[in-house]
Amino acid sequence: MSRLPQGWRRALGAISVLWIATALGAVLAFLTQALLARELGPAEYGLFASSLATVTMVTPLAGFGLPQYWLQVYGVEGWQGNRWLTPSLRFIAGSTVLTLSLVMAWSFIGAPSDARPILLLLLPIVLGILAASLISSQLRLEERHYALALWQLTTPGSRMLVAVLLLLIPSLDGRFVAIGFSLISLVVAALALPRLMAMMRGGIQLHGHGPQPTAQMLGPSPSVARLWSQAWAYGLEATLYPIFFQISTVLLKYLNGNTQAGIFGIALGVMTAIYLIPSTVYQKFLLSKLHRWAVHDTAKFWRVYRHGAIAMLASGVFVALALVVVAPWLVPIVFGEKYKPVVRVLTVLAVCVPVRFLSTAVSSALLNEQHMRYRVVAMGLSAVMVVVFNVMLIPTYHEMGAAIATVAGEVSLLLAMYGGMRRFHARRI
Repeated sequence: MSRLPQGWRRALGAISVLWIATALGAVLAFLTQALLARELGPAEYGLFASSLATVTMVTPLAGFGLPQYWLQVYGVEGWQGNRWLTPSLRFIAGSTVLTLSLVMAWSFIGAPSDARPILLLLLPIVLGILAASLISSQLRLEERHYALALWQLTTPGSRMLVAVLLLLIPSLDGRFVAIGFSLISLVVAALALPRLMAMMRGGIQLHGHGPQPTAQMLGPSPSVARLWSQAWAYGLEATLYPIFFQISTVLLKYLNGNTQAGIFGIALGVMTAIYLIPSTVYQKFLLSKLHRWAVHDTAKFWRVYRHGAIAMLASGVFVALALVVVAPWLVPIVFGEKYKPVVRVLTVLAVCVPVRFLSTAVSSALLNEQHMRYRVVAMGLSAVMVVVFNVMLIPTYHEMGAAIATVAGEVSLLLAMYGGMRRFHARRI
Protein backbone atom coordinates (compact mmCIF):
# COMPACT_ATOMS: atom_id res chain seq x y z
CA MET A 1 0.00 0.00 0.00
CA SER A 2 2.85 2.42 0.84
CA ARG A 3 4.14 2.11 -2.75
CA LEU A 4 0.83 3.18 -4.28
CA PRO A 5 0.26 6.83 -5.27
CA GLN A 6 -1.46 8.91 -2.63
CA GLY A 7 -4.60 9.25 -4.75
CA TRP A 8 -4.89 5.48 -5.04
CA ARG A 9 -4.43 5.06 -1.30
CA ARG A 10 -7.17 7.59 -0.56
CA ALA A 11 -9.52 5.93 -3.05
CA LEU A 12 -8.87 2.44 -1.67
CA GLY A 13 -9.35 3.70 1.88
CA ALA A 14 -12.66 5.35 1.03
CA ILE A 15 -13.94 2.32 -0.88
CA SER A 16 -12.87 0.03 1.97
CA VAL A 17 -14.80 2.08 4.51
CA LEU A 18 -17.89 2.14 2.29
CA TRP A 19 -17.56 -1.60 1.63
CA ILE A 20 -17.35 -2.34 5.35
CA ALA A 21 -20.32 -0.12 6.13
CA THR A 22 -22.29 -1.61 3.25
CA ALA A 23 -21.46 -5.15 4.34
CA LEU A 24 -22.43 -4.37 7.93
CA GLY A 25 -25.65 -2.70 6.75
CA ALA A 26 -26.44 -5.74 4.59
CA VAL A 27 -25.82 -8.07 7.53
CA LEU A 28 -28.06 -5.98 9.76
CA ALA A 29 -30.80 -5.87 7.12
CA PHE A 30 -30.47 -9.62 6.58
CA LEU A 31 -30.70 -10.39 10.29
CA THR A 32 -33.64 -8.02 10.67
CA GLN A 33 -35.43 -9.77 7.85
CA ALA A 34 -34.64 -13.19 9.30
CA LEU A 35 -35.98 -12.25 12.74
CA LEU A 36 -39.13 -10.69 11.30
CA ALA A 37 -39.78 -13.70 9.08
CA ARG A 38 -39.29 -16.16 11.95
CA GLU A 39 -41.41 -14.28 14.46
CA LEU A 40 -44.23 -13.14 12.17
CA GLY A 41 -44.55 -16.28 10.03
CA PRO A 42 -44.94 -16.41 6.23
CA ALA A 43 -48.48 -14.97 6.06
CA GLU A 44 -48.05 -11.99 8.40
CA TYR A 45 -44.54 -11.32 7.13
CA GLY A 46 -45.88 -11.42 3.57
CA LEU A 47 -48.50 -8.81 4.47
CA PHE A 48 -45.88 -6.56 6.05
CA ALA A 49 -43.32 -7.06 3.25
CA SER A 50 -45.84 -6.34 0.48
CA SER A 51 -47.09 -3.22 2.30
CA LEU A 52 -43.53 -1.98 2.82
CA ALA A 53 -42.79 -2.67 -0.86
CA THR A 54 -45.88 -0.67 -1.87
CA VAL A 55 -44.78 2.38 0.12
CA THR A 56 -41.18 2.03 -1.05
CA MET A 57 -42.29 1.92 -4.69
CA VAL A 58 -44.11 5.24 -4.35
CA THR A 59 -41.46 6.95 -2.18
CA PRO A 60 -39.20 8.13 -5.08
CA LEU A 61 -41.98 10.51 -6.11
CA ALA A 62 -40.93 12.57 -3.05
CA GLY A 63 -38.03 14.61 -4.34
CA PHE A 64 -38.56 13.00 -7.76
CA GLY A 65 -34.93 12.40 -8.68
CA LEU A 66 -33.58 15.54 -7.02
CA PRO A 67 -30.81 13.71 -5.06
CA GLN A 68 -29.53 12.19 -8.32
CA TYR A 69 -29.89 15.48 -10.19
CA TRP A 70 -27.79 17.29 -7.60
CA LEU A 71 -24.88 14.98 -8.42
CA GLN A 72 -25.19 15.78 -12.11
CA VAL A 73 -25.68 19.54 -11.83
CA TYR A 74 -22.85 20.04 -9.33
CA GLY A 75 -20.58 17.78 -11.38
CA VAL A 76 -21.11 20.01 -14.42
CA GLU A 77 -21.56 23.46 -12.86
CA GLY A 78 -19.44 23.17 -9.72
CA TRP A 79 -20.24 25.90 -7.19
CA GLN A 80 -22.74 27.40 -9.63
CA GLY A 81 -24.95 24.45 -8.68
CA ASN A 82 -25.89 26.33 -5.48
CA ARG A 83 -28.29 28.43 -7.57
CA TRP A 84 -30.56 25.37 -7.82
CA LEU A 85 -31.02 25.06 -4.04
CA THR A 86 -33.88 27.52 -3.58
CA PRO A 87 -36.18 25.93 -6.17
CA SER A 88 -35.09 22.53 -4.80
CA LEU A 89 -36.67 23.31 -1.44
CA ARG A 90 -40.03 24.15 -2.99
CA PHE A 91 -39.80 21.13 -5.28
CA ILE A 92 -39.13 18.81 -2.32
CA ALA A 93 -42.06 20.19 -0.33
CA GLY A 94 -44.59 19.88 -3.16
CA SER A 95 -43.54 16.41 -4.30
CA THR A 96 -43.52 15.06 -0.73
CA VAL A 97 -47.07 16.25 -0.02
CA LEU A 98 -48.18 14.65 -3.30
CA THR A 99 -46.52 11.33 -2.43
CA LEU A 100 -48.05 11.13 1.03
CA SER A 101 -51.46 11.93 -0.46
CA LEU A 102 -51.11 9.14 -3.02
CA VAL A 103 -50.26 6.55 -0.37
CA MET A 104 -53.21 7.60 1.75
CA ALA A 105 -55.55 7.55 -1.23
CA TRP A 106 -54.41 4.05 -2.23
CA SER A 107 -54.84 2.84 1.35
CA PHE A 108 -58.52 3.77 1.33
CA ILE A 109 -59.43 3.20 -2.32
CA GLY A 110 -57.29 0.43 -3.82
CA ALA A 111 -55.63 -1.57 -1.05
CA PRO A 112 -57.18 -4.70 0.51
CA SER A 113 -58.67 -4.14 3.95
CA ASP A 114 -55.97 -6.16 5.72
CA ALA A 115 -53.22 -3.98 4.21
CA ARG A 116 -54.78 -0.58 4.96
CA PRO A 117 -53.63 -0.19 8.61
CA ILE A 118 -50.05 -1.23 7.79
CA LEU A 119 -49.88 1.15 4.80
CA LEU A 120 -51.06 4.09 6.90
CA LEU A 121 -48.63 3.25 9.70
CA LEU A 122 -45.77 3.12 7.19
CA LEU A 123 -46.41 6.62 5.80
CA PRO A 124 -43.37 8.19 7.57
CA ILE A 125 -41.14 5.81 5.59
CA VAL A 126 -41.51 8.32 2.75
CA LEU A 127 -39.88 11.07 4.84
CA GLY A 128 -37.09 8.82 6.08
CA ILE A 129 -36.05 7.54 2.66
CA LEU A 130 -36.18 11.04 1.15
CA ALA A 131 -34.04 12.48 3.96
CA ALA A 132 -31.54 9.64 3.71
CA SER A 133 -31.21 10.12 -0.06
CA LEU A 134 -30.72 13.89 0.14
CA ILE A 135 -28.05 13.67 2.84
CA SER A 136 -26.30 10.84 0.99
CA SER A 137 -26.06 13.03 -2.12
CA GLN A 138 -24.71 15.92 -0.07
CA LEU A 139 -22.04 13.75 1.53
CA ARG A 140 -21.04 12.31 -1.86
CA LEU A 141 -20.66 15.80 -3.29
CA GLU A 142 -18.46 16.68 -0.32
CA GLU A 143 -16.67 13.31 -0.71
CA ARG A 144 -17.05 12.68 3.02
CA HIS A 145 -16.94 8.94 2.65
CA TYR A 146 -16.55 8.14 6.35
CA ALA A 147 -19.60 10.21 7.26
CA LEU A 148 -21.50 8.59 4.39
CA ALA A 149 -20.57 5.15 5.69
CA LEU A 150 -21.88 6.02 9.15
CA TRP A 151 -25.03 7.63 7.76
CA GLN A 152 -25.98 4.60 5.69
CA LEU A 153 -25.86 2.40 8.82
CA THR A 154 -28.42 4.53 10.70
CA THR A 155 -31.58 2.97 9.28
CA PRO A 156 -30.58 -0.74 9.16
CA GLY A 157 -29.06 -0.54 12.63
CA SER A 158 -32.20 1.00 14.09
CA ARG A 159 -34.50 -1.44 12.32
CA MET A 160 -32.50 -4.28 13.80
CA LEU A 161 -33.47 -3.05 17.26
CA VAL A 162 -37.15 -3.27 16.29
CA ALA A 163 -36.65 -6.89 15.20
CA VAL A 164 -34.88 -7.71 18.48
CA LEU A 165 -37.79 -6.26 20.48
CA LEU A 166 -40.15 -8.45 18.45
CA LEU A 167 -38.02 -11.45 19.39
CA LEU A 168 -37.97 -10.55 23.10
CA ILE A 169 -41.70 -9.81 23.30
CA PRO A 170 -43.55 -12.51 21.30
CA SER A 171 -46.94 -10.84 21.79
CA LEU A 172 -45.94 -8.02 19.42
CA ASP A 173 -47.11 -8.21 15.80
CA GLY A 174 -46.62 -6.68 12.36
CA ARG A 175 -48.27 -3.42 13.38
CA PHE A 176 -45.61 -2.92 16.04
CA VAL A 177 -42.92 -3.44 13.38
CA ALA A 178 -44.60 -0.88 11.12
CA ILE A 179 -44.76 1.65 13.98
CA GLY A 180 -41.11 0.99 14.84
CA PHE A 181 -39.93 1.43 11.25
CA SER A 182 -41.93 4.65 10.97
CA LEU A 183 -40.52 6.11 14.18
CA ILE A 184 -37.02 5.39 12.87
CA SER A 185 -37.88 7.23 9.65
CA LEU A 186 -39.05 10.26 11.62
CA VAL A 187 -35.81 10.28 13.61
CA VAL A 188 -33.75 10.05 10.39
CA ALA A 189 -35.72 12.97 8.93
CA ALA A 190 -35.17 15.01 12.11
CA LEU A 191 -31.42 14.31 12.01
CA ALA A 192 -31.25 15.29 8.35
CA LEU A 193 -33.24 18.53 8.62
CA PRO A 194 -30.50 20.78 10.13
CA ARG A 195 -27.95 19.63 7.53
CA LEU A 196 -30.40 20.17 4.68
CA MET A 197 -31.34 23.65 5.88
CA ALA A 198 -27.65 24.56 6.18
CA MET A 199 -27.08 23.28 2.64
CA MET A 200 -30.00 25.36 1.35
CA ARG A 201 -28.21 28.41 2.75
CA GLY A 202 -25.08 27.51 0.76
CA GLY A 203 -23.38 25.51 3.50
CA ILE A 204 -22.23 22.65 1.27
CA GLN A 205 -18.47 21.93 1.23
CA LEU A 206 -18.20 20.95 -2.42
CA HIS A 207 -15.15 18.84 -3.29
CA GLY A 208 -13.11 18.96 -6.50
CA HIS A 209 -14.18 22.39 -7.81
CA GLY A 210 -11.78 24.78 -6.12
CA PRO A 211 -12.62 27.45 -3.52
CA GLN A 212 -16.18 28.64 -3.05
CA PRO A 213 -16.97 31.88 -4.94
CA THR A 214 -18.88 34.75 -3.41
CA ALA A 215 -22.66 34.69 -3.60
CA GLN A 216 -22.57 37.53 -6.14
CA MET A 217 -20.70 35.32 -8.62
CA LEU A 218 -23.50 32.75 -8.77
CA GLY A 219 -26.03 32.82 -11.59
CA PRO A 220 -29.72 33.65 -11.10
CA SER A 221 -31.85 31.11 -9.24
CA PRO A 222 -33.92 29.04 -11.73
CA SER A 223 -37.64 28.54 -11.36
CA VAL A 224 -39.25 25.35 -10.08
CA ALA A 225 -40.54 24.74 -13.62
CA ARG A 226 -36.98 24.92 -14.94
CA LEU A 227 -35.83 22.50 -12.24
CA TRP A 228 -38.64 20.12 -13.20
CA SER A 229 -37.65 20.28 -16.87
CA GLN A 230 -34.09 19.32 -15.97
CA ALA A 231 -34.72 16.73 -13.25
CA TRP A 232 -37.80 14.84 -14.45
CA ALA A 233 -35.81 12.06 -16.16
CA TYR A 234 -33.87 11.37 -12.95
CA GLY A 235 -37.11 11.30 -11.00
CA LEU A 236 -38.86 9.02 -13.43
CA GLU A 237 -35.97 6.56 -13.41
CA ALA A 238 -35.87 6.62 -9.61
CA THR A 239 -39.64 5.97 -9.56
CA LEU A 240 -39.53 3.18 -12.12
CA TYR A 241 -36.71 1.27 -10.43
CA PRO A 242 -38.61 0.16 -7.29
CA ILE A 243 -41.56 -0.77 -9.51
CA PHE A 244 -39.20 -2.81 -11.67
CA PHE A 245 -37.54 -4.44 -8.65
CA GLN A 246 -40.34 -4.82 -6.08
CA ILE A 247 -43.55 -5.17 -8.08
CA SER A 248 -43.26 -8.97 -7.97
CA THR A 249 -43.73 -9.02 -4.19
CA VAL A 250 -46.80 -6.80 -4.41
CA LEU A 251 -48.35 -8.78 -7.28
CA LEU A 252 -47.78 -12.04 -5.42
CA LYS A 253 -49.78 -10.66 -2.50
CA TYR A 254 -52.65 -9.57 -4.80
CA LEU A 255 -52.61 -12.56 -7.20
CA ASN A 256 -51.54 -15.39 -4.91
CA GLY A 257 -51.57 -14.51 -1.20
CA ASN A 258 -49.52 -13.31 1.75
CA THR A 259 -47.56 -16.54 2.18
CA GLN A 260 -46.14 -16.56 -1.36
CA ALA A 261 -45.35 -12.84 -1.03
CA GLY A 262 -43.44 -13.62 2.17
CA ILE A 263 -41.40 -16.37 0.47
CA PHE A 264 -40.45 -14.14 -2.42
CA GLY A 265 -39.88 -11.18 -0.10
CA ILE A 266 -37.18 -13.14 1.72
CA ALA A 267 -35.43 -14.02 -1.56
CA LEU A 268 -35.67 -10.43 -2.76
CA GLY A 269 -34.20 -9.24 0.53
CA VAL A 270 -31.16 -11.44 -0.03
CA MET A 271 -30.79 -10.04 -3.55
CA THR A 272 -31.09 -6.52 -2.20
CA ALA A 273 -28.15 -7.18 0.12
CA ILE A 274 -26.09 -8.57 -2.78
CA TYR A 275 -26.92 -5.61 -5.02
CA LEU A 276 -25.40 -3.31 -2.42
CA ILE A 277 -21.99 -4.39 -3.76
CA PRO A 278 -22.19 -2.61 -7.14
CA SER A 279 -24.30 0.22 -5.74
CA THR A 280 -21.61 0.98 -3.15
CA VAL A 281 -18.92 1.32 -5.80
CA TYR A 282 -20.95 3.24 -8.38
CA GLN A 283 -23.67 5.11 -6.49
CA LYS A 284 -21.89 5.96 -3.25
CA PHE A 285 -18.27 6.32 -4.34
CA LEU A 286 -17.95 6.89 -8.09
CA LEU A 287 -21.12 8.66 -9.22
CA SER A 288 -20.26 12.23 -8.23
CA LYS A 289 -16.75 11.71 -9.65
CA LEU A 290 -18.09 10.23 -12.90
CA HIS A 291 -20.26 13.30 -13.45
CA ARG A 292 -17.17 15.50 -12.96
CA TRP A 293 -14.82 13.36 -15.07
CA ALA A 294 -17.34 13.02 -17.91
CA VAL A 295 -17.02 16.79 -18.46
CA HIS A 296 -13.54 17.65 -17.18
CA ASP A 297 -11.41 14.47 -17.58
CA THR A 298 -12.80 12.15 -20.26
CA ALA A 299 -9.68 9.94 -20.41
CA LYS A 300 -10.05 9.00 -16.75
CA PHE A 301 -13.81 8.56 -17.19
CA TRP A 302 -13.40 5.89 -19.90
CA ARG A 303 -10.52 4.18 -18.13
CA VAL A 304 -12.65 3.75 -15.02
CA TYR A 305 -15.57 2.57 -17.17
CA ARG A 306 -13.60 -0.21 -18.89
CA HIS A 307 -11.90 -1.50 -15.76
CA GLY A 308 -15.14 -1.29 -13.80
CA ALA A 309 -17.13 -3.34 -16.33
CA ILE A 310 -14.59 -6.17 -16.26
CA ALA A 311 -14.40 -6.16 -12.46
CA MET A 312 -18.19 -6.12 -12.06
CA LEU A 313 -18.75 -9.04 -14.43
CA ALA A 314 -16.08 -11.19 -12.75
CA SER A 315 -17.29 -10.43 -9.24
CA GLY A 316 -20.92 -10.97 -10.25
CA VAL A 317 -20.21 -14.47 -11.55
CA PHE A 318 -18.32 -15.32 -8.36
CA VAL A 319 -21.11 -14.04 -6.08
CA ALA A 320 -23.79 -15.89 -8.09
CA LEU A 321 -21.93 -19.19 -7.77
CA ALA A 322 -21.44 -18.61 -4.05
CA LEU A 323 -25.16 -17.91 -3.64
CA VAL A 324 -26.15 -21.17 -5.36
CA VAL A 325 -23.75 -23.14 -3.17
CA VAL A 326 -24.55 -21.47 0.16
CA ALA A 327 -28.34 -20.95 -0.07
CA PRO A 328 -29.47 -24.62 0.43
CA TRP A 329 -27.93 -24.92 3.88
CA LEU A 330 -27.98 -21.27 5.01
CA VAL A 331 -31.66 -20.44 4.37
CA PRO A 332 -33.13 -23.18 6.65
CA ILE A 333 -30.66 -22.26 9.41
CA VAL A 334 -31.36 -18.53 9.29
CA PHE A 335 -35.06 -18.40 8.41
CA GLY A 336 -36.31 -21.83 9.47
CA GLU A 337 -37.56 -24.94 7.65
CA LYS A 338 -40.85 -23.29 6.68
CA TYR A 339 -38.88 -21.01 4.35
CA LYS A 340 -37.16 -23.79 2.39
CA PRO A 341 -38.98 -22.75 -0.85
CA VAL A 342 -36.79 -19.63 -0.75
CA VAL A 343 -33.84 -21.80 -1.87
CA ARG A 344 -35.45 -22.61 -5.22
CA VAL A 345 -36.29 -18.95 -5.78
CA LEU A 346 -32.72 -17.87 -5.00
CA THR A 347 -31.35 -20.47 -7.41
CA VAL A 348 -33.28 -18.79 -10.21
CA LEU A 349 -32.51 -15.25 -9.03
CA ALA A 350 -28.78 -16.05 -8.93
CA VAL A 351 -28.81 -15.53 -12.70
CA CYS A 352 -29.59 -11.87 -11.99
CA VAL A 353 -26.39 -11.26 -10.03
CA PRO A 354 -23.81 -11.01 -12.87
CA VAL A 355 -26.46 -9.40 -15.06
CA ARG A 356 -27.12 -6.64 -12.50
CA PHE A 357 -23.42 -6.15 -11.71
CA LEU A 358 -22.62 -5.68 -15.41
CA SER A 359 -25.62 -3.48 -16.18
CA THR A 360 -24.65 -1.18 -13.29
CA ALA A 361 -21.20 -0.74 -14.83
CA VAL A 362 -22.52 -0.28 -18.37
CA SER A 363 -25.14 2.28 -17.35
CA SER A 364 -22.50 4.35 -15.52
CA ALA A 365 -21.53 5.86 -18.89
CA LEU A 366 -25.07 7.16 -19.50
CA LEU A 367 -25.12 10.26 -17.31
CA ASN A 368 -26.34 13.40 -19.05
CA GLU A 369 -29.91 14.55 -19.70
CA GLN A 370 -30.15 12.88 -23.12
CA HIS A 371 -28.82 9.61 -21.70
CA MET A 372 -31.22 9.81 -18.77
CA ARG A 373 -34.21 10.10 -21.09
CA TYR A 374 -33.06 6.93 -22.82
CA ARG A 375 -32.55 5.21 -19.46
CA VAL A 376 -36.10 6.14 -18.43
CA VAL A 377 -37.52 4.52 -21.56
CA ALA A 378 -35.34 1.42 -21.00
CA MET A 379 -36.35 1.13 -17.35
CA GLY A 380 -40.00 1.66 -18.21
CA LEU A 381 -40.02 -1.07 -20.86
CA SER A 382 -38.21 -3.45 -18.50
CA ALA A 383 -40.73 -2.69 -15.75
CA VAL A 384 -43.60 -3.41 -18.16
CA MET A 385 -41.94 -6.70 -19.07
CA VAL A 386 -41.66 -7.66 -15.39
CA VAL A 387 -45.34 -6.85 -14.79
CA VAL A 388 -46.51 -8.77 -17.87
CA PHE A 389 -44.42 -11.84 -17.04
CA ASN A 390 -45.63 -11.74 -13.43
CA VAL A 391 -49.28 -11.59 -14.45
CA MET A 392 -48.75 -14.48 -16.86
CA LEU A 393 -46.66 -16.72 -14.58
CA ILE A 394 -47.72 -16.08 -10.97
CA PRO A 395 -51.16 -17.78 -11.17
CA THR A 396 -49.50 -21.04 -12.30
CA TYR A 397 -45.97 -20.96 -10.94
CA HIS A 398 -46.45 -18.71 -7.89
CA GLU A 399 -43.16 -17.40 -6.42
CA MET A 400 -41.11 -19.23 -9.07
CA GLY A 401 -43.05 -17.35 -11.74
CA ALA A 402 -42.13 -14.09 -10.04
CA ALA A 403 -38.48 -15.16 -10.01
CA ILE A 404 -38.53 -15.91 -13.73
CA ALA A 405 -40.18 -12.55 -14.41
CA THR A 406 -37.44 -10.81 -12.41
CA VAL A 407 -34.69 -12.55 -14.42
CA ALA A 408 -36.39 -11.53 -17.68
CA GLY A 409 -36.55 -7.93 -16.51
CA GLU A 410 -32.88 -7.82 -15.47
CA VAL A 411 -31.73 -9.31 -18.78
CA SER A 412 -33.85 -6.88 -20.79
CA LEU A 413 -32.44 -3.95 -18.78
CA LEU A 414 -28.85 -5.05 -19.45
CA LEU A 415 -29.55 -5.37 -23.18
CA ALA A 416 -31.15 -1.93 -23.16
CA MET A 417 -28.15 -0.38 -21.38
CA TYR A 418 -25.80 -1.99 -23.90
CA GLY A 419 -28.00 -0.66 -26.68
CA GLY A 420 -27.66 2.80 -25.16
CA MET A 421 -23.88 2.49 -25.20
CA ARG A 422 -23.96 1.54 -28.88
CA ARG A 423 -26.22 4.48 -29.61
CA PHE A 424 -24.43 7.23 -27.68
CA HIS A 425 -20.83 5.97 -27.49
CA ALA A 426 -20.40 3.76 -30.56
CA ARG A 427 -16.70 4.65 -30.88
CA ARG A 428 -15.98 3.48 -27.34
CA ILE A 429 -17.22 -0.14 -27.66
